[in-house]
Amino acid sequence: METLATPDVIAKYEPVIGLEVHVQLATNTKIFCGCPTGFGAAPNSNVCPVCLGLPGALPVLNKQAVELAIEASLALHCTVNPTSVFARKNYFYPDLPKGYQISQYDQPLAEHGFVEIHVNGESRRIGVTRVHMEDDAGKSIHDGFKDSDRYTYVDLNRSGTPLIEIVSEPDIRTSDEAHAYLTEMKQVMQYLGVSTCDMEKGHLRCDANVSVRLKGAEKFGTKAEVKNLNSFRFLKMALDHEIARQVAVLENGGRVVQETRLYDPDADETVSMRSKESAHDYRYFPEPDLAPLRISEAWMARVREKMPELPASRRKRFVESYGLREYDAQVLTATRPMSEYFEKVAAAGGDARAAANWVMGDLAALLKQEGKEIEDSPISAERLGQLVKLMDEGRINGKLAKDIFPKMAETGDDPETIMKREGLEAISDEGALGKIIDEVIAANPKQVEQYKSGKQQVIGFLVGQAMKASRGQADPATVSRMLKEKL
Repeated sequence: METLATPDVIAKYEPVIGLEVHVQLATNTKIFCGCPTGFGAAPNSNVCPVCLGLPGALPVLNKQAVELAIEASLALHCTVNPTSVFARKNYFYPDLPKGYQISQYDQPLAEHGFVEIHVNGESRRIGVTRVHMEDDAGKSIHDGFKDSDRYTYVDLNRSGTPLIEIVSEPDIRTSDEAHAYLTEMKQVMQYLGVSTCDMEKGHLRCDANVSVRLKGAEKFGTKAEVKNLNSFRFLKMALDHEIARQVAVLENGGRVVQETRLYDPDADETVSMRSKESAHDYRYFPEPDLAPLRISEAWMARVREKMPELPASRRKRFVESYGLREYDAQVLTATRPMSEYFEKVAAAGGDARAAANWVMGDLAALLKQEGKEIEDSPISAERLGQLVKLMDEGRINGKLAKDIFPKMAETGDDPETIMKREGLEAISDEGALGKIIDEVIAANPKQVEQYKSGKQQVIGFLVGQAMKASRGQADPATVSRMLKEKL
């Protein structure tokens, strides 16, 4: 196991991190052929001469993939280039049947964007160098550990799946910032419908370029690339380990080698994989079978017009329009379905902050208990909105709403129907409440005397007795006021 620097030694250095994020586009078919992209098919069943790289097969660019890539680029505040060029990136792996990857090199789809992140109460912009399109390789599955019984299986179903690669500037300085960057990136892609970003299925993958330098130094250190980080937790752990490793190398008089490393989560360490390739090693040249991609202003305008409101804009609007706290707005915009559900609840006309509390509290607990996503909620947004509105109108109190809520989930009925059927409407008539209060006063002379002699806290007991007598249908504030008036 390699030596790692201690936190006090690491504090002398500044990490410099850049991320390369691969996002699988949510198209029905591959980028250059008509094979389906669905996950989980039998190995090597979703293939054809084009994605197998057979002689004479010619690629045809998928228009939907281009439009999804444009949406992603615009959402990342990038300039979409009117002309971009596909190139052949030559390297040889068992799961790359053509012997090259069709990618973009010196003329990418889009450039010069940014992602705004929020870490420890501060906002920072992380630059996006470029967004380019490419096709994915296949997948190698390694089985066995001893050389005598070790096998590698190749599944080419993924070969030719459309990807965008989003390359950041080396602006990230901590593993927390890297985590926040990837989180924001994932959220934006999911809002757009550009990708499901399911990391377990390989729809979102991340490589990190990491170097360290003494604080105050201008020159970057030598970077190492950590490949194939397939979870947010592993990204953070791998970066923390690699930073500590590189600092230890420098502190012990060594030098960091430019190389590609893999992260082993079981051992919590990065392991050398191979020396790092440079661009010339790939022998890029323009793809001769694909014409340059030209994107007109009119085409880009059509793509822009159908884009949904993005998370940052929606968070801001929730705070300004609904009076929500910043934290609540973040929770409610975590996913597009969640934010749309909340807006429908609020549209029923009840108090928006109460609506937010119901969505984040009781509804979230119900969904967790039943193992459902909000899209499959047993209570529709419109009906939850009706419940909030009944409270707002004073027709039910909080306790009655809590009684009605699970019955809505069980029966599918609207809250007013349940309220009337089970006699759960709040008692608002002061005449009826007065009778209940008179009975409570008559039945509890000792507590009444204590209250009159100055023991103010006894009022809570008397309110409780009145609420019990009313089966929870009285408004506690009204009961408290009337009790005090009578006493």
